[in-house]
Amino acid sequence: MSSTPHQVCAMLLAIAGMTCTLVSTVSLRWRTSSSSGTLITSTSIFEGLWMNCVGTSTGSVQCKKFSSLFSLSSYIQACRALMIISLILGLFACIISLFGLKCTKFGSSSEHTKGKIALSGGLIFILAGVCCLVPVSWYAASITQQFFNPQYVGIKYELGSALYIGWAGSVLAIIGGSLLCCSFKKKKKTGKKGGYTYNYNKSPDDDFKQFKEMRESTSTSRAYV
Repeated sequence: MSSTPHQVCAMLLAIAGMTCTLVSTVSLRWRTSSSSGTLITSTSIFEGLWMNCVGTSTGSVQCKKFSSLFSLSSYIQACRALMIISLILGLFACIISLFGLKCTKFGSSSEHTKGKIALSGGLIFILAGVCCLVPVSWYAASITQQFFNPQYVGIKYELGSALYIGWAGSVLAIIGGSLLCCSFKKKKKTGKKGGYTYNYNKSPDDDFKQFKEMRESTSTSRAYV
């Protein structure tokens, strides 16, 4: 079976994963305010990596960018950096993998070289997926810790939709990268020079006849001596 459909499917999965990563990065719903223990439910607060917003039951939303980078928590700054790194790695992986697909004409004409290029693109896709998985899980762990902390007096938040999109994107990128890596096949080793080669077309009777003739010729030469 040809590996071309295998590679195309892997590429589509990885691109879908990076698209989800991009949507998660720019989304404003990394965390949403919890309605438990509050009297006013007509107002909702939700935050992303870049700004926080306040929405009302009438549908109006007011957003405000974070005033200073240094005023943010350290884990939010780290999440920003990792998500941007994931997107950059995903872009590089898409470009490299296109040169490694067997259905593309540009790049190397050698099938083995294209396999190596596809393997490199798959590894970068896996790294991009991990770079997305880490900040999303870290952010979710921080929300969970604050929510169940009885001593925390601030606004309690719940997991936003952007976290689920980020998880889905990271898993798709890792699966797509793994499939690209699996499409690479090593070169088959050729037999060593001077090694014994077995002729399958040769029957055992021929070997017996050659052995018998050699034995008779040897016995005849000895008789003359």
